[in-house]
Amino acid sequence: MSKPIGLLGGTFDPIHIGHLRSAISTLERLDLREVRLLPNYIPPHRSSPDSAPEHRLAMARLAAAQTPGLTVDDRELKRNRPSYTIDTLTELRRELPQIPLCFLMGMDSLCSLNRWHRWRELLDHAHLVVSHRPGWEPDFNDDVAELYRTHGTRDAEQLHRALAGSIYLLDTPRLEISSTRIRDCIRAGNNPQYLLPDPVAVYIRDKGLYSGPVL
Repeated sequence: MSKPIGLLGGTFDPIHIGHLRSAISTLERLDLREVRLLPNYIPPHRSSPDSAPEHRLAMARLAAAQTPGLTVDDRELKRNRPSYTIDTLTELRRELPQIPLCFLMGMDSLCSLNRWHRWRELLDHAHLVVSHRPGWEPDFNDDVAELYRTHGTRDAEQLHRALAGSIYLLDTPRLEISSTRIRDCIRAGNNPQYLLPDPVAVYIRDKGLYSGPVL
């Protein structure tokens, strides 16, 4: 069986070093074939992004171009409707019937998974790889606790042996960087250098992103 493909969704408004370090670490530690960045069109659980889809896609592509093992998948931006993960996983499973898929998320997302659209079907199409702080103990609600009892694994090789169906917790130190902080930094007229890749910073400056009204 082929190596798994990692899938990392987000608004990427803008994409930053925290996103990229997490993707690279997961790629290497789990021996993934690649990690695909999936910019959302309209995230169902968050407010609408500040910048237009074409800008967020361009920034993701600039970041991935500098990073071996990262690619960009723009399918969610082409739908022009809320980005439901189950729709993306269903499409990818149809396109890649013999390749394990690993959907990458944070622990906060797993803890609220029962509020996601058709959440019980996600594991039919992919594994869930959940990054969390070392030593941090999750506080699952009853639905998620039952899901983890049924599907949780400590064996990373299970992500290679099966196409889908496992929840794997990956302890990953998180960088204290957020897109909100970067947008606030730029609006205040400050320098965001070293919080995001240089080509992304140049793109933001050249397009005038985040320095004025919401686009």
